[in-house]
Amino acid sequence: MNAAWQDYNDADTQNNFDLLPKGTIIPVRMTIKPGGIDDPSRGWTGGYATRAKESDAVYLNCEFVITAGEYARRKVWSLIGLYSPKGPEWGNMGRAFIRAILNSARGLSDKDTSSRALEARRIRGFVDLDGIEFLARIDVEKDANGDPKNVIKMAITPDMKEYQGFQPVAAPVAPAASFQPSPSFQPPASAPAATNGWRPPQQQAAPAQGQNGGNIARPAWAQ
Repeated sequence: MNAAWQDYNDADTQNNFDLLPKGTIIPVRMTIKPGGIDDPSRGWTGGYATRAKESDAVYLNCEFVITAGEYARRKVWSLIGLYSPKGPEWGNMGRAFIRAILNSARGLSDKDTSSRALEARRIRGFVDLDGIEFLARIDVEKDANGDPKNVIKMAITPDMKEYQGFQPVAAPVAPAASFQPSPSFQPPASAPAATNGWRPPQQQAAPAQGQNGGNIARPAWAQ
């Protein structure tokens, strides 16, 4: 007989649902919950987009898992707007956020208009955003019931001082038990002392071959 529902000694410790402080900078891995909506004419493929039943708006339903630091393994959920019947503003905000995500993940200045940067800001589809890692800022807004909740609406890019000097705050428990780096994360032999998965841009490895064929520089926590 499976004793899982009689013996709880090996059960996980319950999650902490306290709000994260507004303005906290954290490295995250973004995954997209597929909503089954495609429109190839707009570049929406792979079934990643979701349509709201109430408003007909279309968005990406995203989950962000914090990958290092004091809040490692905590999750935040947010939407990225693609379309609103009310006008283009929501979709434009979504495109701006995705541009910032790519800049953060691939170590690009927002002002960089080189051919390398232009290529790195192109994706094959939303599949390239599913699993992408970048630096983000925690924000707080009210949910439908008026209760505060954490959201992520801003990516921290190399143009911001928070990106250059970011050092995740160590968790109060043993890092080995709380920090689960990406399976593909392999710091180079020349990497400096442990920084909870983060290295400043000048210490990152040489540009790697991008998924869409471009040469892109990615932070250590995104490799």
